[in-house]
Amino acid sequence: MPDLSHGDNAAAVNSLRSAVMRLGRRLKHQRVDESLSPTEMSVLGTLARCGSATPGELARKEHVQPPSMTRIVALLEAKGLVKLEPHPEDRRQKVVSQTEQAEAMLEQSRRKRNVWLASLADELDEDEWAKLRAAAPVLEKLAHL
Repeated sequence: MPDLSHGDNAAAVNSLRSAVMRLGRRLKHQRVDESLSPTEMSVLGTLARCGSATPGELARKEHVQPPSMTRIVALLEAKGLVKLEPHPEDRRQKVVSQTEQAEAMLEQSRRKRNVWLASLADELDEDEWAKLRAAAPVLEKLAHL
């Protein structure tokens, strides 16, 4: 863990936190489907990234309580974005999968957000852009720790 008593480390962590939060808020405004909450979009993204899962597994991955995930899954199912199927080994459970409609919506959303981010990146000079490309895998790792 970085030594936060060191001024440069503390300043870097503070700057990173602030920048990631601001950028995340701005990205949330680039949604394709305004009827979906950020949490619903996050669940769909998790299904796209990790594949089918039980509501309990989704709750753990999304850091929400299982009853909350049950409600979120029901809302997504009502919108035709996920389907529930019997668990292959435990008949008491269901497996949640995204639908083709969800895949298409997520792809459209990714395209819109990528275009928006690319327009921001146009404002960077070549050295800044190179640093951002080098930092992207590290940010990705932090996002999934």
